[in-house]
Amino acid sequence: MVLLNWGENMRILLAEDERDIANVLQVVLKRNHYEVDWVGNGVAFVDYVETGNYDLAVLDIMMPKMDGLSALKIIRERGYAIPVILLTAKSEIDDKVNGLDSGSDDYLTKPFATKELLARIRMLLRRNKTTVDNELAYGNIALSRVTYVLKGPKQEFKLASKEFQLIELLLQQPGAVISTETFMDKIWGYQSESELNVVWTHISYIRKKLKEIGSNVTIKASRGAGYYLEVNDD
Repeated sequence: MVLLNWGENMRILLAEDERDIANVLQVVLKRNHYEVDWVGNGVAFVDYVETGNYDLAVLDIMMPKMDGLSALKIIRERGYAIPVILLTAKSEIDDKVNGLDSGSDDYLTKPFATKELLARIRMLLRRNKTTVDNELAYGNIALSRVTYVLKGPKQEFKLASKEFQLIELLLQQPGAVISTETFMDKIWGYQSESELNVVWTHISYIRKKLKEIGSNVTIKASRGAGYYLEVNDD
Protein backbone atom coordinates (compact mmCIF):
# COMPACT_ATOMS: atom_id res chain seq x y z
CA MET A 1 0.00 0.00 0.00
CA VAL A 2 1.51 3.31 -1.05
CA LEU A 3 0.81 6.02 1.48
CA LEU A 4 3.35 8.46 2.82
CA ASN A 5 6.17 6.05 3.53
CA TRP A 6 8.88 6.98 5.97
CA GLY A 7 12.64 6.72 5.56
CA GLU A 8 14.20 5.79 2.26
CA ASN A 9 10.98 5.95 0.21
CA MET A 10 10.26 9.61 0.96
CA ARG A 11 10.96 11.79 -2.08
CA ILE A 12 11.73 15.50 -1.81
CA LEU A 13 12.01 18.00 -4.66
CA LEU A 14 14.55 20.73 -3.89
CA ALA A 15 14.35 23.95 -5.94
CA GLU A 16 17.33 26.23 -5.15
CA ASP A 17 19.40 28.21 -7.66
CA GLU A 18 22.41 28.79 -5.38
CA ARG A 19 24.41 25.64 -6.08
CA ASP A 20 26.48 25.75 -2.87
CA ILE A 21 23.33 25.88 -0.73
CA ALA A 22 21.66 23.19 -2.85
CA ASN A 23 24.67 20.89 -2.45
CA VAL A 24 24.63 21.26 1.34
CA LEU A 25 20.88 20.65 1.56
CA GLN A 26 21.10 17.59 -0.69
CA VAL A 27 23.79 16.07 1.54
CA VAL A 28 21.79 16.79 4.70
CA LEU A 29 18.55 15.39 3.29
CA LYS A 30 20.21 12.26 1.89
CA ARG A 31 21.97 11.61 5.22
CA ASN A 32 18.51 11.67 6.78
CA HIS A 33 17.35 8.98 4.34
CA TYR A 34 15.34 11.16 1.97
CA GLU A 35 15.55 10.75 -1.79
CA VAL A 36 16.22 14.15 -3.38
CA ASP A 37 15.83 15.60 -6.87
CA TRP A 38 17.32 19.06 -7.43
CA VAL A 39 16.28 21.81 -9.88
CA GLY A 40 17.69 25.30 -10.25
CA ASN A 41 14.78 27.37 -11.58
CA GLY A 42 11.02 27.77 -11.26
CA VAL A 43 10.15 26.41 -14.70
CA ALA A 44 11.98 23.16 -13.96
CA PHE A 45 10.24 22.99 -10.58
CA VAL A 46 6.80 23.03 -12.23
CA ASP A 47 7.91 20.41 -14.77
CA TYR A 48 9.25 18.08 -12.08
CA VAL A 49 6.10 18.39 -9.94
CA GLU A 50 3.97 17.50 -12.96
CA THR A 51 6.05 14.50 -14.05
CA GLY A 52 7.24 13.19 -10.67
CA ASN A 53 5.60 11.88 -7.55
CA TYR A 54 7.02 13.77 -4.57
CA ASP A 55 6.08 13.70 -0.90
CA LEU A 56 7.27 17.28 -0.25
CA ALA A 57 9.01 20.21 -1.94
CA VAL A 58 11.52 22.75 -0.64
CA LEU A 59 11.21 25.83 -2.85
CA ASP A 60 13.37 28.96 -2.96
CA ILE A 61 11.50 32.15 -3.87
CA MET A 62 14.27 34.01 -5.74
CA MET A 63 15.05 31.87 -8.80
CA PRO A 64 15.72 32.47 -12.52
CA LYS A 65 13.25 31.89 -15.37
CA MET A 66 10.31 31.86 -12.92
CA ASP A 67 10.27 32.93 -9.28
CA GLY A 68 9.16 30.50 -6.59
CA LEU A 69 5.87 32.24 -5.81
CA SER A 70 4.77 32.13 -9.45
CA ALA A 71 5.79 28.48 -9.72
CA LEU A 72 3.88 27.67 -6.54
CA LYS A 73 0.74 29.40 -7.78
CA ILE A 74 0.87 27.39 -11.01
CA ILE A 75 1.07 23.98 -9.34
CA ARG A 76 -1.72 24.90 -6.91
CA GLU A 77 -3.94 26.08 -9.78
CA ARG A 78 -3.30 22.74 -11.51
CA GLY A 79 -4.41 20.82 -8.46
CA TYR A 80 -1.12 19.57 -6.99
CA ALA A 81 -1.41 19.35 -3.20
CA ILE A 82 2.24 18.49 -2.47
CA PRO A 83 3.39 20.12 0.82
CA VAL A 84 5.75 23.04 0.10
CA ILE A 85 8.27 24.79 2.35
CA LEU A 86 9.37 28.16 0.97
CA LEU A 87 12.95 29.37 1.40
CA THR A 88 13.88 33.03 1.04
CA ALA A 89 16.34 35.66 2.14
CA LYS A 90 13.42 38.00 2.75
CA SER A 91 12.14 38.37 6.29
CA GLU A 92 9.38 40.96 6.05
CA ILE A 93 5.93 39.95 7.30
CA ASP A 94 4.31 40.84 3.96
CA ASP A 95 6.66 38.46 2.15
CA LYS A 96 5.72 35.63 4.48
CA VAL A 97 2.03 36.40 4.06
CA ASN A 98 2.41 36.43 0.26
CA GLY A 99 4.12 33.06 0.43
CA LEU A 100 1.39 31.51 2.53
CA ASP A 101 -1.33 33.08 0.41
CA SER A 102 0.31 31.60 -2.70
CA GLY A 103 -0.15 28.11 -1.30
CA SER A 104 2.92 27.31 0.77
CA ASP A 105 2.58 25.14 3.88
CA ASP A 106 5.54 26.61 5.76
CA TYR A 107 8.20 29.30 5.46
CA LEU A 108 11.91 29.52 6.39
CA THR A 109 14.04 32.65 6.19
CA LYS A 110 17.70 32.36 5.23
CA PRO A 111 20.01 31.76 6.97
CA PHE A 112 18.40 28.87 8.83
CA ALA A 113 19.63 25.85 10.77
CA THR A 114 19.36 22.57 8.87
CA LYS A 115 17.95 21.00 12.05
CA GLU A 116 15.01 23.40 11.85
CA LEU A 117 14.41 22.54 8.20
CA LEU A 118 14.45 18.82 9.02
CA ALA A 119 12.03 19.36 11.90
CA ARG A 120 9.61 21.25 9.66
CA ILE A 121 9.84 18.57 6.98
CA ARG A 122 8.99 15.89 9.56
CA MET A 123 6.09 17.98 10.86
CA LEU A 124 4.56 18.47 7.40
CA LEU A 125 5.00 14.81 6.47
CA ARG A 126 3.35 13.72 9.73
CA ARG A 127 0.49 16.12 9.17
CA ASN A 128 0.03 14.97 5.60
CA LYS A 129 0.10 11.34 6.67
CA THR A 130 -2.63 11.80 9.27
CA THR A 131 -4.91 13.67 6.85
CA VAL A 132 -4.78 11.10 4.05
CA ASP A 133 -8.32 10.06 3.21
CA ASN A 134 -9.31 6.42 3.49
CA GLU A 135 -11.06 6.67 0.12
CA LEU A 136 -10.06 8.21 -3.19
CA ALA A 137 -12.78 9.16 -5.66
CA TYR A 138 -12.70 10.39 -9.24
CA GLY A 139 -15.44 10.38 -11.85
CA ASN A 140 -17.87 7.61 -10.87
CA ILE A 141 -15.32 5.36 -9.16
CA ALA A 142 -14.00 5.11 -5.61
CA LEU A 143 -10.98 3.27 -4.20
CA SER A 144 -10.83 2.19 -0.57
CA ARG A 145 -7.37 2.46 0.96
CA VAL A 146 -8.51 0.17 3.77
CA THR A 147 -10.03 -2.76 1.86
CA TYR A 148 -8.32 -2.28 -1.57
CA VAL A 149 -11.79 -2.37 -3.15
CA LEU A 150 -12.38 -0.46 -6.40
CA LYS A 151 -16.07 0.43 -6.80
CA GLY A 152 -18.07 1.52 -9.83
CA PRO A 153 -21.75 1.80 -10.87
CA LYS A 154 -22.00 -1.86 -11.95
CA GLN A 155 -19.84 -3.79 -9.50
CA GLU A 156 -16.65 -3.75 -7.45
CA PHE A 157 -13.34 -5.60 -7.30
CA LYS A 158 -10.85 -6.21 -4.54
CA LEU A 159 -7.53 -5.41 -6.19
CA ALA A 160 -4.24 -7.22 -5.91
CA SER A 161 -1.52 -5.28 -4.12
CA LYS A 162 0.36 -4.01 -7.20
CA GLU A 163 -2.89 -3.07 -8.99
CA PHE A 164 -4.04 -1.16 -5.92
CA GLN A 165 -0.77 0.75 -5.62
CA LEU A 166 -0.82 1.67 -9.31
CA ILE A 167 -4.39 3.01 -9.41
CA GLU A 168 -3.81 4.77 -6.07
CA LEU A 169 -0.89 6.71 -7.53
CA LEU A 170 -3.05 7.76 -10.48
CA LEU A 171 -5.99 8.75 -8.27
CA GLN A 172 -3.81 10.85 -5.99
CA GLN A 173 -3.20 13.25 -8.90
CA PRO A 174 -5.89 12.63 -11.53
CA GLY A 175 -4.97 14.31 -14.77
CA ALA A 176 -1.27 14.40 -13.93
CA VAL A 177 1.03 12.27 -16.08
CA ILE A 178 3.01 9.68 -14.07
CA SER A 179 6.01 8.14 -15.77
CA THR A 180 6.65 4.42 -16.06
CA GLU A 181 9.87 4.95 -14.11
CA THR A 182 7.93 6.53 -11.24
CA PHE A 183 5.60 3.53 -11.07
CA MET A 184 8.62 1.24 -11.01
CA ASP A 185 10.36 3.22 -8.27
CA LYS A 186 7.30 3.60 -6.06
CA ILE A 187 5.75 0.15 -6.47
CA TRP A 188 8.46 -2.31 -7.47
CA GLY A 189 11.41 -0.42 -5.94
CA TYR A 190 14.77 0.75 -7.24
CA GLN A 191 16.35 -2.66 -6.77
CA SER A 192 13.63 -4.59 -8.58
CA GLU A 193 14.68 -6.88 -11.42
CA SER A 194 11.27 -6.50 -13.09
CA GLU A 195 11.17 -5.06 -16.61
CA LEU A 196 9.41 -1.78 -17.39
CA ASN A 197 6.72 -3.63 -19.36
CA VAL A 198 5.36 -4.97 -16.05
CA VAL A 199 3.78 -1.51 -15.61
CA TRP A 200 1.98 -1.77 -18.96
CA THR A 201 0.77 -5.26 -18.01
CA HIS A 202 -0.79 -4.02 -14.76
CA ILE A 203 -2.26 -0.99 -16.54
CA SER A 204 -4.02 -3.46 -18.88
CA TYR A 205 -5.43 -5.39 -15.92
CA ILE A 206 -6.84 -2.23 -14.37
CA ARG A 207 -8.29 -0.99 -17.68
CA LYS A 208 -10.28 -4.21 -17.97
CA LYS A 209 -11.60 -3.88 -14.43
CA LEU A 210 -12.55 -0.24 -14.96
CA LYS A 211 -14.60 -1.30 -17.97
CA GLU A 212 -16.30 -4.11 -16.05
CA ILE A 213 -17.34 -1.88 -13.14
CA GLY A 214 -18.94 0.61 -15.56
CA SER A 215 -16.40 3.36 -14.95
CA ASN A 216 -16.40 6.63 -16.85
CA VAL A 217 -12.71 6.95 -15.94
CA THR A 218 -10.06 5.73 -18.38
CA ILE A 219 -6.29 5.39 -18.15
CA LYS A 220 -4.71 7.37 -20.97
CA ALA A 221 -1.17 7.03 -22.26
CA SER A 222 0.94 10.08 -23.04
CA ARG A 223 3.48 8.93 -25.62
CA GLY A 224 6.95 8.82 -24.14
CA ALA A 225 5.80 10.41 -20.87
CA GLY A 226 3.57 8.03 -18.92
CA TYR A 227 -0.06 7.51 -17.91
CA TYR A 228 -2.88 9.64 -16.51
CA LEU A 229 -6.59 9.43 -15.69
CA GLU A 230 -9.36 11.07 -17.68
CA VAL A 231 -13.14 11.22 -17.18
CA ASN A 232 -15.29 10.56 -20.25
CA ASP A 233 -18.50 12.59 -20.01
CA ASP A 234 -20.19 10.92 -23.00
